[in-house]
Amino acid sequence: MGAAPSAPQPEILPPANQYVPRPPRPRRRWMSAPATNTLVGINCAVFLAMVANGVSAWDPTVAQVMRWGADNAGSVLIDGQWLRIVSAMFVHVGILHLAVNMWCLWNLGLLAEPLMGSFGLFAAYILTGAAGNLLSTCYNWVRPMHDGGNIVFPAGAGASGAVFGIAGTLIVLLKSSRLPIPQFELKRLRKSVIYFAAINLVLGLAVNFGSGFTGVEIDNSAHIGGCICGLLFAAPLVPRIGSPRSVFTLRLRLAIAATVILLVLFGFYVAHIPPPQS
Repeated sequence: MGAAPSAPQPEILPPANQYVPRPPRPRRRWMSAPATNTLVGINCAVFLAMVANGVSAWDPTVAQVMRWGADNAGSVLIDGQWLRIVSAMFVHVGILHLAVNMWCLWNLGLLAEPLMGSFGLFAAYILTGAAGNLLSTCYNWVRPMHDGGNIVFPAGAGASGAVFGIAGTLIVLLKSSRLPIPQFELKRLRKSVIYFAAINLVLGLAVNFGSGFTGVEIDNSAHIGGCICGLLFAAPLVPRIGSPRSVFTLRLRLAIAATVILLVLFGFYVAHIPPPQS
């Protein structure tokens, strides 16, 4: 025997003067990682501007990438063009170089931005990229290449130093016990980042091993400098996830201030290294 249908229930409405909060709107995907997407967008915009102004999309010359802000020990330490330490991390040597770096930046950025915040990730990109370019400048100044008896300073460009820097910050931050993530998952993620840094560094060393001067080489010193700076930058940090806002903000400010001081001191040291001899 079927149950009798129930009578319709009257709809209960709130009083006219009572505020009823609206359900939160779902965040757009772009807004979930604004710093990561902005950095990728800037790099792509610079590359498109280069191509639109006649730079080869596949095989640009050294002169072309230098004109757009690539790093060069002679330009920095002889001509005083220190801005190249920053501008070089947004300049790429062809579309393949751009695609590889942006793929790595996007994946690591999506993982790092929730842990450091958008401002923290942007700061990590700039500071670790600058550290990588400074170490590259120092290395190429102390050990320049020679071409027919002439000293040659290779060009350095690309976001890979900053990418290695973000990897360095993740190696430290993913070790935190504050994160509300199972430990086995954190270990898996951390191992993946460590393998990424190690494998790409070994590949870079292997590619450059025994090669002569070709104008633009894989800049392993920038990779090493970026990764070391990332480790140092993350040392005083705590992850934003699982930490009180005040604690995270204080630690982030400390990390930025300490890294800036170290970079200024290192830049001062590099600027006073005697010039290479022919």
